[in-house]
Amino acid sequence: MTIGSLALVLHAHLPFVRHPEYEDFLEEDWLYEAISETYLPLLLMFDRLAEEEIPFRLTLTLTPTLVTMLGDELLMGRYARRLDALCELGAREVHRTRNDPIFAPIARFHRDHFESLRTAFHGRYKRDLVGAFRSLQNAGFLEIITCGATHGFLPLMQQTPEAVRAQISVAANHYRLTFGRNAPGIWLPECGYFPGVEKFLAAEHIRYFFVDTHGLTDATPRPLHGPFAPVYTEAGVAAYARDPESSQQVWSAERGYPGDPVYREFYRDIGWDLELDQVRPFVQPTGGRKNTGFKYYRITGKTQDKQPYAPDVARERAAVHAGNFLFNRQRQLEWLAGKVHGRQPVVVAPYDAELFGHWWFEGPWFLDALLRKVAREQDTFRLVTPSDDLAAFPENQVATPPLSSWGAGGYAHMWLEGANDWIYRHLHHCARLMVALAKDFPNPSTLQRRVLNQAARELLVAQSSDWAFIMKTGTMVEYAVRRTREHLEHFLSLHEQVTHGRIDEASLARLEGSLNLFPEMDYRVYRPL
Repeated sequence: MTIGSLALVLHAHLPFVRHPEYEDFLEEDWLYEAISETYLPLLLMFDRLAEEEIPFRLTLTLTPTLVTMLGDELLMGRYARRLDALCELGAREVHRTRNDPIFAPIARFHRDHFESLRTAFHGRYKRDLVGAFRSLQNAGFLEIITCGATHGFLPLMQQTPEAVRAQISVAANHYRLTFGRNAPGIWLPECGYFPGVEKFLAAEHIRYFFVDTHGLTDATPRPLHGPFAPVYTEAGVAAYARDPESSQQVWSAERGYPGDPVYREFYRDIGWDLELDQVRPFVQPTGGRKNTGFKYYRITGKTQDKQPYAPDVARERAAVHAGNFLFNRQRQLEWLAGKVHGRQPVVVAPYDAELFGHWWFEGPWFLDALLRKVAREQDTFRLVTPSDDLAAFPENQVATPPLSSWGAGGYAHMWLEGANDWIYRHLHHCARLMVALAKDFPNPSTLQRRVLNQAARELLVAQSSDWAFIMKTGTMVEYAVRRTREHLEHFLSLHEQVTHGRIDEASLARLEGSLNLFPEMDYRVYRPL
């Protein structure tokens, strides 16, 4: 008999970045790096476990923007060429280091790694990564959930509730079209909750969502079991809270596993370390430096004097850390079992999926070792998804969480402060205009419908929380500002065209070809409440 449950949750998301007008676009690298470093390694690891009949259960967000990019022929063609280039770079690096007894093995490791990814991408997965994840869900290993349509931060959309509904409804419909079923749960973007959002979730048959720890501990009335059992909101949708202890152990670069000195150093890449002539074909066409994925050093410590990376040692350390994580969850649940009454406690451990492989190269090794150990070396707890937990324990307390997020400070500060607050007057204005369009054009012509649907797409992408986050953190700010302004300008242009009856069909076609998100879009999702 187990005494509790562990819910591992990976949130996989990237903003919609697609620039067919450029042959090579730097920000598209976000997707290509995530595929090579996170999505393909995770898929290969999950499939190995399934083939070896090792049982596991895990919850995975695949956001609508990410799903769309992973299924886009243009982007997948460009990624295939990127893999070819990385394999060529691997061959060159093996040749360059052939007489170096320290770095030659590391070069061969990276070459073999990228060649195996290329083989899997074209062979095992036939370039269809979403289909591979779908198969794992159909086989019972994963529970895939959705997110806001474009990861819009919902608490800052409250003054136009139709905009909140659109983010949720468009995402839920996209999920049904992709996976052939209703989304069982949702990752509210940035775990951003406000009281009342659950009525829109219930309308789409979504059964649960996640909040940060204080989203439950500060709920009204105060939950009896703290963050270790869900509560039902008034609309009947369950709220699960992040467990701070398990999060800290994995997430923190300072106190968590990823900061171990034997792990690969993220910030030492040959794209920056080698002479430009040695890597020129593999960085930006302008000669600007960028990461290649070939990293030869380990973290070592807080010093610039980095020691060479040893993959075998790092893999062993990942297994040790997996054992430590397992031990801590067993002790935690043994303690909680005496504190939670009427049901078994559930520890919810959510992470950005890109932590595993991208930021923490050994993360997939850690997960592989952990899932094997959970299946073979313990009977204290079981791995569950929130759907499993609700099926086992359908009766739970009713409470209302407060407005909260998992961003720094716990509320809305990351997305509403001096560097990004200017965007909201424009977003709110355009959202109100979109609601008016949905009201004023109940029976549009075919051309008008195209304009209205494209206007809805432009607004949704402008609302992405990624742009405000980038402005706050100070990375790629120019691009985030540009994307926000461009989509708002496109929306306003389309609004003027349709309201004044002067539609530029050629311009509309260009926008549809560039922002080809949500082909199933129905602008009436913005109809007045």
